[in-house]
Amino acid sequence: MNHRILMAAFCFMATAGNAQDVRITTFKSDSTFALNDQTFTVTRNQDTQATLGSEYALTSRACPPHCLQPLIVADGVATFAELEVLTFLEEHVTGGTGLFIDARSPADYATGSIPGAVNVPFPTLAAENRYRDDILRALGAVDKGDDALDFTQAMALALYSGGPWSDDAPTAIEHLLAAGYPAEKLFYFRGGIQAWAHVGLTIQHSQNPG
Repeated sequence: MNHRILMAAFCFMATAGNAQDVRITTFKSDSTFALNDQTFTVTRNQDTQATLGSEYALTSRACPPHCLQPLIVADGVATFAELEVLTFLEEHVTGGTGLFIDARSPADYATGSIPGAVNVPFPTLAAENRYRDDILRALGAVDKGDDALDFTQAMALALYSGGPWSDDAPTAIEHLLAAGYPAEKLFYFRGGIQAWAHVGLTIQHSQNPG
C-alpha cells in the first residue's frame, strides 16, 4: 500500500478516535433508526472507566427459574448479537417490516429498555390469552378461515429479555411458533438488556410502560 494512503488512513482513524473514544465499530459511531415517527440514536458510553451497576452487575441468579438459555432456541430461529440487533433496527424497524420486542414484564420494561423496543410480555402470546390472535393480527397476520391465521405478510420479529439467563424471550418465541409464526421471521437476541448494558450501549426509560 502507498505510504501516503496508509498515513492518511491512520490520520483518519486517529481523528475519529479523538472525536469519540468508544465507537460501535471502527467506522460506526452511532446507530439511528425510526419507529412511529420517532427517531432513536444508539451510542456507547464514552466513559472508559464506566462499570455495570444495579441489576445488570448481578452474575448469579437462582436456577430455576433463571437458567442459562441455549444459543439456538428453536430450529430456523436465528440468534442475534448486538450488531445484528442494530442492523435489524436500522433496516426492518425503520422500514416498517419488523418489530423489536421486549418480552419482559411491564414492570421490568419500565426500569429501562433498548431504544426502539416495544413491550409485548411473553404471557400475552400464550394460547390461553383470549386476545392473543388480536396481537398476532397487529403483527401482520390475517385470517384465512377455520380459526387459522396466514403469516405471509407478518412482520419480522426480534425478541429479547433480561439476559442469557432469562427464558422470557425464548418462551415468547415458543408461543409464537406454536401459533404458526414462521421461524424464519423470528430472531432471538440472547444477550438481552444485560449484554446490551455490558458493552455500554444506550438504554432508555420506557415511554409507554405496560
